[in-house]
Amino acid sequence: MARIAMLLDDMFEDSEFRVPYDRLRAAGHEVVVVGLEAGKQVAGKRGNERVTTEVAAADASPGEFDAVVIPGGYSPDHLRTDVKMVGLTRDAFLRGKPLAAVCHGPWMLVEADVADGRTLTSWPSIKTDLINAGARWVDREVVEDGNLITSRKPDDLAAFSDAILRQLEGRVPGRASPRAPEGTAEQPPATH
Repeated sequence: MARIAMLLDDMFEDSEFRVPYDRLRAAGHEVVVVGLEAGKQVAGKRGNERVTTEVAAADASPGEFDAVVIPGGYSPDHLRTDVKMVGLTRDAFLRGKPLAAVCHGPWMLVEADVADGRTLTSWPSIKTDLINAGARWVDREVVEDGNLITSRKPDDLAAFSDAILRQLEGRVPGRASPRAPEGTAEQPPATH
């Protein structure tokens, strides 16, 4: 079974941690909570979850994980300032491993410089950040663009978790359509 890094810090969205964590473990996978330091207790922003990080990003070897999952909330904003956490994210992408981010999690994709030219979704408030990083933003429950998996919000967690499990089975889709109709960084054609 797979070994999955779940990147987490304080103020994560509780359900965006719990639902994929439970689904992945129920499928027999090992989920390792990676934080800025090992042994730190982090709390969900809704107060429903308290989790102790198991491994510090500085001590994590990118090759030891088969996938990376990034829950949303305010956690990704804390994590994206850490060069080791960003490196872990980028390495997963470059190795073609499933890299899944929900809600505000795609901020890490921007910081890791892997959003350019990709079709992604997110919580609407970071749409402009993704477009400015060169991504094509779409408003969909789940988007798979190669090994990148993104979703918008807690309501999308079933589809998000299904996509991660599918990719862990080796069913990685090709690149998403280069012309996603919902939102792009492109300007409409000029009229004369």
